[in-house]
Parts: sequence; structure tokens; C-alpha cells
Amino acid sequence: MKKVFYLILFSMSVSFSLHAQNIDTLRKEITEIIASKDATIGVSIIGIDSKDTLSINGNAHFPMISVFKFHIALAILNKVDNGELSLNQKLFIKKSELLENTWSPFRKKYPNGDISITLKEAIQWMVSHSDNNLCDILLRLIGGVNAVDDFVNNPSFVIKNNEEEMHENWDAQFLNTTTPIFATQLLKQFYETKLLSKKSTKFLYNTMVATVVGKNRIKGKLPVKTKVAHRTGSSFTNNAGLTGAINDIGIVELPNGSCFFIAIFVNNTTEKFEDGETLIANISKATWDYFTKKP
Repeated sequence: MKKVFYLILFSMSVSFSLHAQNIDTLRKEITEIIASKDATIGVSIIGIDSKDTLSINGNAHFPMISVFKFHIALAILNKVDNGELSLNQKLFIKKSELLENTWSPFRKKYPNGDISITLKEAIQWMVSHSDNNLCDILLRLIGGVNAVDDFVNNPSFVIKNNEEEMHENWDAQFLNTTTPIFATQLLKQFYETKLLSKKSTKFLYNTMVATVVGKNRIKGKLPVKTKVAHRTGSSFTNNAGLTGAINDIGIVELPNGSCFFIAIFVNNTTEKFEDGETLIANISKATWDYFTKKP
């Protein structure tokens, strides 16, 4: 009987050691990926089992850039769930609202504006296409950045300006911040339908899966058909060769149907933009390998 008891204890000890070694191995691999990069980098990873967590600079505040469109969508859909708005209601998009010097696929398709679209379509333009003009139109609809701040209501999330204001000068883009750990925690709460109704959660999740920008980041080195619901953020590069931010946060579905939550923020980097995206892809792939090979 003692022999069996000690055998069980030994097996539990080996299992625990292997698990600890695996997560430490992943941390070491990510550390090696980022070690030689000229950038401030924040990473947070949460497995579907919350015990599988890892972070690097996880509590530091990083500029969100367009990552905040996820939070804006949450605030809008909360109003839909409360009956204050409807996905089917029409929004009239004026030509004067379609600013030229900003990322706007919607303006490219409808340069003359003065067109009506549904709230559902507007959210899809903002989230899937990262349209800056539609983002600000939707912010005005719900009462500005304060409405988003009130909904998220957490010191690890700071929102001060909209897309137009972020483009005013170099420093303005750094005012909206969040921490990598809070980003993954919020993604997990969202996925578990703790923030929105099931219907709104499904809609936003699918809209994030349909994202057409940032394909070389979290998704970059994953198997082609991997389902990734993500939201990117991209700064511009100044004359000194400094890029303010290259970000991606998302929910990655694994072959067994479970998922992991990941947030990667690359801040103030002199690396080439495509190298910053590859950095994110390499971290994501290392994480994928960890969770797919984990016993």
C-alpha cells in the first residue's frame, strides 16, 4: 500500500514539474524572441485554464492605438443589450465626417459619403476594417470617450481621445492606454459572456474573426485555418524612424476547441514595421506550440 501511495505522489510530482517546466520554457522562448529588439514590449497570455498564465511587463501601461475599438464596440453593444440602441437602426454618414488624412476603407469605398448604413454595418467597418472615421462617428453616437470609460471602469484602462485627436500630434497617440494583463482578462470575460449578452458576444466575436488588417501579427505564423478573433493597433513611424506602437490582442482557437487569450504590445520601436509584426507572430506561434503540445 505504501508503495502505491509513494508512486502516486511521485507521478503527481513529475506531472507538476513538467507543467512548470513547460510554462517556464515558453517564458524563456518569448524572452529570447524579444531580447534583441529595440522596443518596449508587453505580453500577457491566459489559457482556457486560468492557471496557465504568463506575462512580461504585464502591468505596465501601453498605448492602445486602434485596440480601443474593441472597448468601444463593447460599450456600444452594451447599449444594444439594454435597448438604448438597435443594430438595425440607420446611421446617416455625412461626407463632412469622412476625414481624408486617416485610415478609412469606408471613405475609399464611399468618397462622397451622404449614405445611410445600419449600426451593425458601422461596427463591422470599425472592428473588422479598423475604420477611423466610423470609429469617431460611433463614439459621438454613444457620448464620446467618457461613455467607454464608464463602461470599462478600470484603472488599467485609460481613454482620453478619439481617432481624430490621436492624429493631432505624436504625443496624442500615447494618451489611450491599457495593460497587457487587463487586455487578456477583458478578452476572457468577453468570451465567457460576462460583459455582453450571448447574441452580442457572438456578433462581436465573429466580427473580430473577420478582421482583415494585421494578418501578419497573431495570425501570421499559425495554421491557415486557425480561428482568431483579434483587434490590432498601429501607429505611424516618425522622421527619426520611431514607430509608436504595433499591437494585437486576440482569442485563438485551438484544435481541441479550447482557446487562449493573448495580448502583445510593441511600443516605441526602431525596428522595421514588418519586423515588429513578425515579433508578434513569433510570440503567438510559440504560444500555439505550447498549448497544442501540452499533455
